[in-house]
Amino acid sequence: MRSLTILLIVCALIFSAKVIAQKIEKQNNMDNIIVETVVLNCLKGKAFEMFTSNKGLESWLTVKADVQPQPGGKYELFWEPADPQNNSTIGCKVLAIDKPNFLNFEWKGPKQYKHFMNNAMPLTNVTVIFTALGDRTRVSLIHTGWRDTKDWEEARRYFIKAWKGGFSQLEKYVNREKASENND
Repeated sequence: MRSLTILLIVCALIFSAKVIAQKIEKQNNMDNIIVETVVLNCLKGKAFEMFTSNKGLESWLTVKADVQPQPGGKYELFWEPADPQNNSTIGCKVLAIDKPNFLNFEWKGPKQYKHFMNNAMPLTNVTVIFTALGDRTRVSLIHTGWRDTKDWEEARRYFIKAWKGGFSQLEKYVNREKASENND
């Protein structure tokens, strides 16, 4: 009887350990992180400026930008400036900045995800890291803070495509601009 009791306790402990491990793995699921990378034909300072200046952001990512590149400064982008409460990052802030090495800011979702993304605390978080590669720069974006529900997964998939498209625009803009400079 004692062997059966010990066996049951061991089985219960193993089962509990597996359940706990699955919960921890789910919480730390690296698959929920969006990572996008591009190599730009410009120096690190110019690449950094593409994320921290209104003119730079308006050239590849948004219609209107109101960014103050300092901790606590605005990081507000507007895709429909006439309707600033929708399709914008209104209210988002720069959380950390180390010019020209990295930038960290809050992020909100578009209209269709606004009801849950834009009211979450904390908001999703974007970190951009700039790495010099001679006269080129690798830009790595990491978008985190995704929750584990069907709606959040849909929003995350939306942003996988959005960041991929945005980085494609960034690459075309910077590399075309660099090619024009070389031809002049």
